[in-house]
Amino acid sequence: MPSRRYVQGWGALSLAVGAVLVTTAAAQAPAPGRAAVAAARGPALLTVGTCSVTGGLCRVPRTTVSLDAPAPVELPGVATGPVDLALRTPGRLTDVTVTDRRGRRIAGRAGGDGTRWTSDVPLPAGGAYTARLVLEEDRPGGVRRRILRLAVRTAKAPEGERLTVAFGPGEGAPGRTYGVGQPVTAQLSHPVPAAEPGARRIVERALEVRSEPRAEGAWHWVDADTLHYRPRVYWPSGATVRVRSGLDGARVTDRLHGGRSRPLTFTTGSRVEAVTDVAAHEMRVYRDGRLLRVIPVTTGKPGFRTRVGTKVVLGKESMVRMRGDSIGIARGSREFYDLKVRWATRVTWSGEYLHAAPWSLDAQGSEDVSHGCTGMSTEAARWLFRTVREGDLVRVVHGYGEPMTPFGNGYGDWNLGWPEWLRGSALGVRPARPGSAGSPLRPAL
Repeated sequence: MPSRRYVQGWGALSLAVGAVLVTTAAAQAPAPGRAAVAAARGPALLTVGTCSVTGGLCRVPRTTVSLDAPAPVELPGVATGPVDLALRTPGRLTDVTVTDRRGRRIAGRAGGDGTRWTSDVPLPAGGAYTARLVLEEDRPGGVRRRILRLAVRTAKAPEGERLTVAFGPGEGAPGRTYGVGQPVTAQLSHPVPAAEPGARRIVERALEVRSEPRAEGAWHWVDADTLHYRPRVYWPSGATVRVRSGLDGARVTDRLHGGRSRPLTFTTGSRVEAVTDVAAHEMRVYRDGRLLRVIPVTTGKPGFRTRVGTKVVLGKESMVRMRGDSIGIARGSREFYDLKVRWATRVTWSGEYLHAAPWSLDAQGSEDVSHGCTGMSTEAARWLFRTVREGDLVRVVHGYGEPMTPFGNGYGDWNLGWPEWLRGSALGVRPARPGSAGSPLRPAL
């Protein structure tokens, strides 16, 4: 399926002890002789440092590494704030993707000139991550593109470290509005393994989610340092959701106590759902149950079938470059593509979009010809792009593809039934209380 991860979709990067840069591939335009190129290029240098707080100044000391002669990078074991990555020699970082060991993308943002990139939050201690960086350099004869990989491992937390929580979505700026399918995420600064159920119960009870209007919901442990929270049946339209941690000062284990964490507040908009019927080759878009539009579409052809199930809008890009090698299609093969695509609405981190596909107009409404994305006319894609927001629901029904996974490739949380969701809670399956949300010990406002 077409995918090109641009700056808007870049994941966050947090680096620590044991980071190793490895050049894995290079794609370059025809160049002059080796001697001329060698004379023209010096070592590409990258510096890494940490910021005092989210949105704060990034401080020294910084570690500098040569991308031409990669070596291990040693940084403080636990970053006190987001990690900052800066290119110190001519060139551009055109693509950065960072995932954890489960394949989940870490959120972050890039500077406008392509030379600096900063994570949204610090990474927890004791984690392992993989970063993929694309570096473009102007060289004699054309642009030289290099693909590099960065293996990242954060050190285990020393004794006495505080357990803090980074909540998502985004930075939770007051007034930010999301769709009714947006889960709440909680990233812990230290892992709390399943082998410590008592500690997990302490953590879960302290993470409060309150909504107005009220909505019954629960936390689900994705892994040792990540939880997701969702209502039983979506958020109400026009709700205000407040999330906070009550861990500050709490004793979690003999060696771990809670620290202070930043709260999160967001609102929800109308209930917008885009339902693609693969068998009928059409998409129906609803707002609060009212049909807005029926759009002829084409979905994934055999070998590239579109995932079925419920997804959540992750972001929108008015223009994105999609290349076949990003999903494993060899350059030069019959299936390879390299396209600039307009009005792209993203629903998976691996690169599934709803986008304009003017090259397949004849197939839209009658045949599946894409590499996994949902294609439509340019006018329809522009309309959809302007109609949906992050957190809105995208459902694929009557299809032939693999099911959307609950975690690791976007927000597939809604593909778990409520009883199964509750089994991921450390508090156990409990009877529902009408109108409840958040901790069972703290009713919603």
